[in-house]
Amino acid sequence: MRAGPSAAVAYVLLAFAALLWAGNAVASKVAVGLVSPQALVALRWSIALTAIALMAGRETWTHRRALLARWPMILLMGGLGYTGFNALTYEAGALTSAVNLSLIEGTIPVLVLALNLLVRGVTVRPGQILGSAITLSGVVLVASHGDLARLAALDLNHGDLLVLLACLFYAGYTIALPSRPAVPALAFFAAMAVAAWATSMPLLIGEWASGRVLWPGAAGWGLIAFTALGPSLVAQLAYMRGVETIGPNRAGLFNNLVPVFGAILAVGLVGEPFGAVEAVALALVLGGIAVAEFFGRKAV
Repeated sequence: MRAGPSAAVAYVLLAFAALLWAGNAVASKVAVGLVSPQALVALRWSIALTAIALMAGRETWTHRRALLARWPMILLMGGLGYTGFNALTYEAGALTSAVNLSLIEGTIPVLVLALNLLVRGVTVRPGQILGSAITLSGVVLVASHGDLARLAALDLNHGDLLVLLACLFYAGYTIALPSRPAVPALAFFAAMAVAAWATSMPLLIGEWASGRVLWPGAAGWGLIAFTALGPSLVAQLAYMRGVETIGPNRAGLFNNLVPVFGAILAVGLVGEPFGAVEAVALALVLGGIAVAEFFGRKAV
């Protein structure tokens, strides 16, 4: 079964979004000691909001009535899917291991399938379940570095619960995307950026009041600029378009490329090896996506 041009474009966009989010995962580790978690979230959305305002301010104003009519939904999606997801994962980064983070974030596609069934009644096909299982096996392989005995030593803690909640937030955001207001993508994203920025401010104030805020220096600002323009702006627009084209169930599987791409990026950025284990993991994730695509085209 050959993919149409629109599906092929969606695959590229979703894979590119996963690559940028893998960079964000690396950045979250680099950020320790450079900028505190909630300062990073708030400042990245401040920059992203400024950029999107320059790009689409007039277009957003033109569609303001349609956006305001759906403002509660936009506030919830931006607050949970953008601010909530990043705030929780950044906090969890200091509390749990990279293995746990990768494994738990691998539940996003499964959560998308489950929520789409429960909330929207979208049927989950056996092939989609099989594809999800195959992609998750790739995440397990890359997270354990091929030593599956490491999984028995996992110590679940408070940080892991934060990551699981973050994954639930992003899965909910994903299944809500097809119901977004009928406005141009840039205008909708601008409204989402406002929601993300607004909901990040109380978290920053709380971090400052508790004496835990760490304001960035030059290196920290460079990191913030990357997370704002890459993972926050370009990746979210690409993901939004991908979900719009092929649906939440099929698009959600691409999230499992994040830990694999993260391993690949680590090769160039911190000199970690990329060997047979990482290659097999990448093949499993891509293979799982292909299986789910072959059997799940009609169930979007």
